[in-house]
Amino acid sequence: MARYRIATIEGDGIGPEVTQAAMAVLAEACGASTLAFEMLEGGAGHYVKSGAVLPEDTFAGCRDADAILHGAAGLPGVVYPDGTEVGNDLHLRLRFRLDLYANVRPIKLLPGVLSPLRAFEGGGIDYVVVRENTEGLYASRGAGVVLRDEIASDSLVVTRKGTERVARFAFDLAARRSGAPRDGRRRVTVCDKANILRSYAFFRRICDEVHAGYPDIAIDYAYADAITVHMLKRPDFYDVIVAENMFGDIISDLGAATVGGMGISPSGEIGDGHALFQGAHGSAPDIAGQNAASPVATILSGAMMLRWLGDRKGDASLGAAADRVEAAVATTLREGRAVPRDLGGRASCTEVTEAVRRALA
Repeated sequence: MARYRIATIEGDGIGPEVTQAAMAVLAEACGASTLAFEMLEGGAGHYVKSGAVLPEDTFAGCRDADAILHGAAGLPGVVYPDGTEVGNDLHLRLRFRLDLYANVRPIKLLPGVLSPLRAFEGGGIDYVVVRENTEGLYASRGAGVVLRDEIASDSLVVTRKGTERVARFAFDLAARRSGAPRDGRRRVTVCDKANILRSYAFFRRICDEVHAGYPDIAIDYAYADAITVHMLKRPDFYDVIVAENMFGDIISDLGAATVGGMGISPSGEIGDGHALFQGAHGSAPDIAGQNAASPVATILSGAMMLRWLGDRKGDASLGAAADRVEAAVATTLREGRAVPRDLGGRASCTEVTEAVRRALA
């Protein structure tokens, strides 16, 4: 049986707990001999000890692995001299060095989860935010200017290459999906501020050009401020949303809030040759070591990893395992077998993990 090398960085705070939970579930779903988890150092805690948030041997391990699984990173007060957080720099460095240009955030209301948008419970929220991950406003990371301690500036960068490839990723994803819950229509919504800034008008124009190669998929447009209203009032309209880096960061967190919160929201950072998967939440150091964290986001991120790896390697068994993991999580939540605390339940991280494993078995 094939063995796939998974570079695994537990990181900080609740990172080790949720990573171990995901590893246990994935091993249950795939069989113990399918995935080889290679544990690597990195994160804010490692920076405090060694001065390196991402050691070179960890980067090499990630570069050479079949996929990357990450827990969480960041600790209070651990910052660089310019005030930016050390923990975030772990996956940012991996993102830029491995060219993980598409940040993929599924927004799906799971069975048994109460949404603040009660009118859409029962299958009304199921879309994906695809965020350009290597440029936009965040391309200024570490390169902004502070002049005379009076003026600070960062540059917004939008390139043809970057926009073309993330737009193509979004349209390809829409082609594989079943369409929006409201009407079954496959569509890509371009989120921008093309009415104000030339950089976003350029982003929209490039998306239009890419759309010409996908005549069976509809294209839609929404300004970044307006889409925050639409995501609350008509989330069932959306199928795939593509956005510049910062806008995608903001609206994906809003989407997560409508389906139960960050604790059950998975994410993937995907390039042409590499991919990293982690829960969308932070390191939550206030509950670290208390067995109180929800492992659901990391478990579902692991399912995303299996599906990506199965597609890349032509291994249908990994896609089937991903389906089983997602079904087991849905069963666990729908039947109330173990409801994590951030969803109003009392189950510990360990109890949720074991309930998902039992549902798999």
